[in-house]
Amino acid sequence: MNAIQLIGVAGSLSFLAGWRLYATVAATGLGMRLGWLHLPEQAHALAVLANPWVIGVAALGAMAEFFTDKVPWLDSVWDAAHTIIRPLGGALLAMAVVDPSNPVWQVVVFLLGGGAALLSHGAKAGTRALVNVSPEPFSNLALSTLEDGASLGGLWLAITHPTAAVILAVAFAVAMVALIMVNWRVARRVRQRLRGPGREVVSGAAGARRASRT
Repeated sequence: MNAIQLIGVAGSLSFLAGWRLYATVAATGLGMRLGWLHLPEQAHALAVLANPWVIGVAALGAMAEFFTDKVPWLDSVWDAAHTIIRPLGGALLAMAVVDPSNPVWQVVVFLLGGGAALLSHGAKAGTRALVNVSPEPFSNLALSTLEDGASLGGLWLAITHPTAAVILAVAFAVAMVALIMVNWRVARRVRQRLRGPGREVVSGAAGARRASRT
């Protein structure tokens, strides 16, 4: 892999870690152990994920996240608890892709990976918080299932097709930034609607007091 492909793989893994850190680690390790995934030479540091202990712990975390992520509001609590864990995990995954003999690239990719994981985590957590406001219970389940499928598909594509991983990383970056902007606008509208009736009541009460004084 060339430098651009390495950044693409590292970025894709980091973005996916911001969504599903445990599933990303478990699926990658299991795929390598069963011979489904063959890492390029430059990503040999990721071979530690094939350790049975790593796979087992990551699988337990993935199962816990799978069910927790589908319960309204409990998913937001889970996201809040992983605000530091996911970016750090994404940064370490990205750093493992780079040749350890090149510390400059490792630091650069570590920072970029942490930023990418934090970006995707923020987009996910913000979207879930807004979806939880919805009175119907099915949007949360549908969104979580969609994230499961996208995470596994993106993981397979990033590991097995380094060139496609570059496009995937760029697509993730654009999508996450756009999603955060949409979440911000929706949140502002929700706040305005919630504050609107209260302001009208206050204004009406103040007007009535002024009228009574005159």
